[in-house]
Amino acid sequence: MHIGILGPVEAHSPDGKIALGGPRPRTLLALLAIRAGEIVPLDRLVDELYGSQPPADAANALQGQVSRLRRALGNAALVEFHPAGYRLALPASQVDAHRFVSLAADGRQALEQGDPRGAESLLSEALQLWRGPALADVALADHATRLEEHRSAAAGSLVAARIRLGKADVAEIQDLVRQNPLDERLRGYLMQALNQQGRQAEALQAFEDARALLADELGTDPSPELRAVHLQVLRGQTHRELPAQLTSFVGREEELARIASLSARLITLTGPGGAGKTRLALQAAGPGAIFVDLAPAKDVAAATLQALGLKESVLEPEDRLTLALRERDTLLVLDNCEHLIAEAARLAQHLLSTCPSVRILATSREALGITGETLCPVPPLDPEQSVALFADRARLVNPAFVRDRHAVDICRELDGLPLAIELAAARTRTLTTEEIAARLNDRFRLLTKGNRAAAPRHQTLRAVVEWSWDLLSEDERDLAACLATFSGGASLEAVEEVCRHDLETLDALVDKSLVEAADGRYRMLETIREFCSQHKRVDAAHASYFQELAHRADPELRRSDQVRWFARLSAEHANLVQALDWTTSADPGRALRLVSDLAWYWYLKGSRTEVQGAARKLLALLPEQSTEEYTVLLALAEPERVQEKLLALRGPIRQPFVLIAWAMLSGPPDPSAPRTALQDEVEKSEDPWIQGLMGFSNAYTTWAASGDRGLAIQQSREALRRFQDLGERWGSAQVLDVLATLTEDPAEALALTDQALRAVTELGAVEELAELRGRRADRLLDIDEDQAERDYLQALEMAARAGLTATRALANAGLAKIAQRRGDPARAEELLLAAQQELGFGWMHTAVKQQVDEALGELWRTRGA
Repeated sequence: MHIGILGPVEAHSPDGKIALGGPRPRTLLALLAIRAGEIVPLDRLVDELYGSQPPADAANALQGQVSRLRRALGNAALVEFHPAGYRLALPASQVDAHRFVSLAADGRQALEQGDPRGAESLLSEALQLWRGPALADVALADHATRLEEHRSAAAGSLVAARIRLGKADVAEIQDLVRQNPLDERLRGYLMQALNQQGRQAEALQAFEDARALLADELGTDPSPELRAVHLQVLRGQTHRELPAQLTSFVGREEELARIASLSARLITLTGPGGAGKTRLALQAAGPGAIFVDLAPAKDVAAATLQALGLKESVLEPEDRLTLALRERDTLLVLDNCEHLIAEAARLAQHLLSTCPSVRILATSREALGITGETLCPVPPLDPEQSVALFADRARLVNPAFVRDRHAVDICRELDGLPLAIELAAARTRTLTTEEIAARLNDRFRLLTKGNRAAAPRHQTLRAVVEWSWDLLSEDERDLAACLATFSGGASLEAVEEVCRHDLETLDALVDKSLVEAADGRYRMLETIREFCSQHKRVDAAHASYFQELAHRADPELRRSDQVRWFARLSAEHANLVQALDWTTSADPGRALRLVSDLAWYWYLKGSRTEVQGAARKLLALLPEQSTEEYTVLLALAEPERVQEKLLALRGPIRQPFVLIAWAMLSGPPDPSAPRTALQDEVEKSEDPWIQGLMGFSNAYTTWAASGDRGLAIQQSREALRRFQDLGERWGSAQVLDVLATLTEDPAEALALTDQALRAVTELGAVEELAELRGRRADRLLDIDEDQAERDYLQALEMAARAGLTATRALANAGLAKIAQRRGDPARAEELLLAAQQELGFGWMHTAVKQQVDEALGELWRTRGA
């Protein structure tokens, strides 16, 4: 059921228009509809229905009219009786007058908030509900007058919206002025509309007409507002000036300086959605620039004409613009070019060619791509600027806001995107920064409270990214969704192998600011990646590619090209961990092979602690096995169980990390212990890397068992030769460290240690760097105590990053020696006690604990004496 009172009173059911009968049932329905959903008192209904001469039995008469109305409506329940009066049981939205008032209010709000396009749509819809004069066939003059006033106000607001859009209808405004001759607001709109169409003389005459009428009718002068419009017309200010900004401008000093330093006539600010290109352009443009917002436009030239306050003529729009701008020294800001990129490029080319004093500052998610264009990328904000922006915007909604570490986390997680940061800051009104940070894994649901006055595509984080997505071709969307599967970016090879798209499509995503290209890799901002990954996943193909890469890389990490392969795996670290996570759930058997292939890389990188959780998850899914792969997994997940598995293994060894796990977790071999089958198999290996490793091990054993320094040095040098022939830096560093231990010359020991450090530095082996730095400090203790202290501190820091507790304990023990030598036993004790706290499981920890305990006992004895 729908009731209409904006014209003759009508009622419509699903079956069509209802015959309401005579004037009184229609009047009664109108009175109830005006207050739909509310109880209208009996006495008010009687007064409105019968006026000053009600019938003798007014209550019965009213009840009779209600009965007639109920019969006409065909549903008695629509008109409810209550002790206090009657109520029309319909939602207000089913009465055209209420619908009109609601739409008109929303339209005025949109206009006030800077959205003239939205305002025009809402106000037009509201005014289309009118079918003639309000309450045209019933005698309710007061109500009709009030509704007509609302109608007039909405019509004026619609005119204001169209003026802001540069498309006001002069004839329509003139008609409104004739109906409301003393309305100065409408007079001002008429002047603005005439001025926009280049009819300046008529606009000035309209002001004189208004001045004369106001003097004659009211004896007053035009209002300050109308005089301001008159002055604007006199000055010829017809172009759309830069929008005033309501918040402070934060950061971007580097970009502003670059723009100011450029002499190019066309500068295009490029970057992803939400990076702040528009705000930067407004800040850089300065007063007098002409602002052309292309976001809502369908025609670049037409939008530029509107911004200049020009109407189209018989001339082509480009030629009309040339006539207007040829002699002007001005800056055009073409904002949001990306969805009309080809058209914007053509117009820019035309204007720059025909108007020698015109300069253009464009913003776009991709370059215009014309001769003479200078690009100024607008990257995300740096961490400090990001937090400053977050704090500034947070204080607007929460004056008590104080920046904290969670604000730093939020800005980092949001990639430094200004819009995302501002949306997050708006949430500080109701959430703590810790709560916001915890919810960013669902950022598109969280960051929805944007500026209502902003364009719809800038009101939520999802809308920002969706705008870019909608501008992509099908191939570009497919590649973007595929590339979003990569958690750590991708190389060109990976893109081509996994995504099966050509370089041209990838270049298009780079050009459109969806993908960043740097150092031979292609990455997405996390916000963009999260959005695109919702459209397609290629986890199986992704995992297969990186499993094959790990398998190819593993042997190369023990050869001359190990630095390049280590760097390659390091670049793919996040993707490799992602592949492990996926295969663990999808195919634990494949995941076990992947762990085996990556074990040596993880060891060199110092990532064993990082992947321990993933290793334990996989271990829980697999049956017990006596294989190399399972042993490697145990070394990562439950190292205390490795010894029993090593004893059960038979050769030949395919994954040399097994030997590293053996040495690392079992400790130096006991010469008196019975030999195992695995030892015999390893001794027979023809693998040159394993031969080098065994030579290194034998040298250590020779020295430990017999004290034959000469033989141990000879064996070490042979092992070193094998590693150096392979070009293998890790093994070379291990042997060099043994040689440094074996030599009796302190200077040579230091030189050998430095040589070992250079090898592992080149490789980037984190654990060895920390351990060798600590041993360098040991060897410096009696040469340069201050330098030894610096090396211990470096070792301590490196070991903390790598999770090497035994190395940290040794470094603290070394620092304790220095403190004791300097006469500070209390500090020495503190450091040794800290070292004790670091130690746990394993032979290495046991050996270090013994060393620390001895040092602590000696310290206490010395202090007691």
